[in-house]
Amino acid sequence: MARRSTARGGGAPEAADGYDGPREAATGRLKRPRAGSGGRWWVWVGRAVLWAFIIVVLINGIWHPLREGIATPAAEEPAEQEEGGDFPETAAAAFAVRFAEHYLNVEEGGRKERAEALAAFVPEGAASSYEVSGGPLTGTEIQVVQVEDVDGSNAVVTLAADVNGAPMTLDVPVYAAGPSSLVVSGRPALLAAPDKADLPEAPGIDVDTDARAELESMLPAFFEAYSANPDHLSQYVESGVRIAPLPADTLAFEKLDEVAVPARTAAAGDEDVRQAVAEVVWRVPGGSGGEGATLTQSYQLTVVESGGKWYVRDVQGSLQGPRR
Repeated sequence: MARRSTARGGGAPEAADGYDGPREAATGRLKRPRAGSGGRWWVWVGRAVLWAFIIVVLINGIWHPLREGIATPAAEEPAEQEEGGDFPETAAAAFAVRFAEHYLNVEEGGRKERAEALAAFVPEGAASSYEVSGGPLTGTEIQVVQVEDVDGSNAVVTLAADVNGAPMTLDVPVYAAGPSSLVVSGRPALLAAPDKADLPEAPGIDVDTDARAELESMLPAFFEAYSANPDHLSQYVESGVRIAPLPADTLAFEKLDEVAVPARTAAAGDEDVRQAVAEVVWRVPGGSGGEGATLTQSYQLTVVESGGKWYVRDVQGSLQGPRR
């Protein structure tokens, strides 16, 4: 069957009823988006985000150190870098003692030698200011009492000495540029020796008379072995403990004068350990006529009871004599 066609404006054939294929195809070609137009927009967004991230990282990397430097105060120089450092107390003490041996001793006719000796300890050309006029001066028993560090380079060394037979102290100012570079920085000063203190009365203690009686029978043998028979010492000493005996022929045991043993306390636990104090009389061998001098000395003994016997764990000097 033949199809009719009607020309419209330019003679273009009109589509047959029910057929729109060419028109739809043309419309489809006009509406198709250009390749990549939507994807390119997201690329620009991604680039913007990336550049923003890079800028933030750069700003933080530059600003953070600057902010820390502004907010944090400068650290102090290490103490080791301070001029002088720790004062060399041992070297200064020995230096002051040698200075005092020359300073405190003046002999008739020996002033020139004294000035020459002092020149090794005082500033250049200052030895004449340490001269002593008048009669002789003697200083003996010179010992270090203390070193008072003032500022790391300066200190006052306090010495004890018998000056013309009287006990005194001598303060010697010392400057240190280092342990091997010292000088007496000024004139020393003589001061009074420390006063004798009044010893307070020791508090009373509960005494264990039974333990004291047992130790009074054991300790003489211990001290005898301690001074003269070291081969027998171990039988009076706690197992596993070593006590060094006295040097041979230095002291001879004379007698045990007094023993004080405190009562056992509830806090002592299962082990019976006491701090006993003993007064011992020694004889010093080698005296004229075969009899030497005698010495009475106080010892603190750590004793432990084991198997019904007492053993010595430690021996040392006592703060005070037996407290009764």
